[in-house]
Amino acid sequence: MKRLMYSGAGLLLIALAFLAFNMLAGLTLTNARIDLTEQKLYTISDGTKRILGELDEPINLYFFYSDKTAKDLVVLRNYAKRVEEMLKAYEQAADGKIKLHIVDPEPFSEEEDKAAEFGLQAIPLQQGGDQVYFGLAGTNSVDDTQVIPFFPLDQEEFLEYEVSRLVQSLAKPERPVVGVLSGLQLNGGFDMMSRQPTPPWMVMEEIRQLFQIESLKADVDQIPEKVSVLLLVHPKGLPEQTQYAIDQFVMRGGKLMVFVDPWSETDRGMDMSGAMAGDKSSELNSLFKAWGLQMLPGKVLGDGANAMSVSMGEGKRPARHAAWLNLPRTSLDQGDVSTAGLENITVATAGILQPLEGAKTQFVPLIQSSEYSMPLDAQRFAMLEDPEALIRELEPTGERYTVAARISGPAQTAFPNGIEGRKDGLKSASNINVIAVADTDLLSDRMWVQVQDFFGQRVPQPWADNAGFTINSLDNLAGSDALISVRSRGRFSRPFEVVEALQRDAEVKFREQEQVLQQRLTDTEQKLASLQQSQDPAKALELTPEQQATLQQFVQEKLRIRKELREVRFQLNASIEELGRTLKFINIALVPLLLTLGVLVLWFWRRRREA
Repeated sequence: MKRLMYSGAGLLLIALAFLAFNMLAGLTLTNARIDLTEQKLYTISDGTKRILGELDEPINLYFFYSDKTAKDLVVLRNYAKRVEEMLKAYEQAADGKIKLHIVDPEPFSEEEDKAAEFGLQAIPLQQGGDQVYFGLAGTNSVDDTQVIPFFPLDQEEFLEYEVSRLVQSLAKPERPVVGVLSGLQLNGGFDMMSRQPTPPWMVMEEIRQLFQIESLKADVDQIPEKVSVLLLVHPKGLPEQTQYAIDQFVMRGGKLMVFVDPWSETDRGMDMSGAMAGDKSSELNSLFKAWGLQMLPGKVLGDGANAMSVSMGEGKRPARHAAWLNLPRTSLDQGDVSTAGLENITVATAGILQPLEGAKTQFVPLIQSSEYSMPLDAQRFAMLEDPEALIRELEPTGERYTVAARISGPAQTAFPNGIEGRKDGLKSASNINVIAVADTDLLSDRMWVQVQDFFGQRVPQPWADNAGFTINSLDNLAGSDALISVRSRGRFSRPFEVVEALQRDAEVKFREQEQVLQQRLTDTEQKLASLQQSQDPAKALELTPEQQATLQQFVQEKLRIRKELREVRFQLNASIEELGRTLKFINIALVPLLLTLGVLVLWFWRRRREA
């Protein structure tokens, strides 16, 4: 009895201590967080921490979420909880420089008016029914505003990147400067063949809406400090001083997006100095080598699976061109912000990029061909008359070739001894940020957009995502190194893989039975039709004994198969319910039992030691 009293008193003390700990933790550890998810979904990355650590002025974040309206939308509620927890992590890590406001914009409320004022998008649940807000607005001390109109559920892996991008845009609201150095007439020019001026390429019109443009001359010897990103297009015949300027720009942390080409369809036969040149290729070999990559010399990518149909002239049927490619979503890296969410990109006589053996930089393909590809000789396209010949002669290697890639990591200068008159340049960089593309034609209007004139205004109607890829890349590169390092994160959803496997197996059986039933139904209807054709038309509505027997047989067969289908579904549900019961037993009974046994073993062990 005495031992029992001591045991009861001990358990009571343990319960009181546990209660006291919870109360103390609730008062003193309100901001303590432990992220036990496999991919650390609730932990902000080092890049985000650097962005938050550099905030000079306070930022207000307004998270608009229709909590009451979306009470029955389980998937949305789960994702909204993750967004809220992520934003709270930002607020905590910003050390007072971020103030988070969580707003439930109920219908016809001032909060709903504020959400609309910020420009957030409301998604209707049903026709004429309630609307759901699920977006973020941010303001800085000078009332600049940045908005994520709606958090799309299919872009969950880019949640941290989009929030960090919004915060950095508020911290540094000025538009980034893109320096443009091009051997093609991106900004318009003069067509010698038609003797008419040409308008700017539409991709430049799109870029100009988001960035400040700084046009650079072909013989520039230093990239201006204010340039955040250098857009280098078709660097054909670049003088050494300009190559050195680009090298030093990248070495000192400048971001570069470069378009080279083994055979540029838009090249009019002139180099960057304006001199006539028959060669239609461009390269950056010495710089590429220093950065750990190369474009295969004199080779064009051929891809039989993604070949485009091109017009062969009036009265002729279109031909498939193995070097003019419409690369689908499967060819684009959906894990990189530059290409994620894009549907297709078109290229023409593109080159092939490869990492160099032993390179210290990281080579990440962004755009790739299919396995039905092979390199083709670039000079073949000088006199190509029948594109179908390329398809007939294509011998796929089974390898996927890279058209565009992201290059990052430590790199050495391409000019270790400098150039004449300039010997004191940077020799290395701890991290470079370059996006290289082995095609210039994807920027031209005819490869991605139809432009219509609407009362003097040029209205683009894009049919490919070429401009989207270019702008996404420039926007990503225009951010700080910290923002660029914030890549895609994992998804929150963790599917029940065993349950899904059971469902898939059952669905396969169901489809097989359904096909058998449909085939028997078709066969029976054909038999009935043939019997009715041989019947007297005056008695067409009467069924013969043979027809009645056939129909009765079909009905019985149909009932039997339906019973089998019900059995398949029953077995499916039974398997899932069995799994559910097992999990419940483990969670409700087995785990507490094991914990209790563990406590008892520990208690007996301590008692034995004391004895």
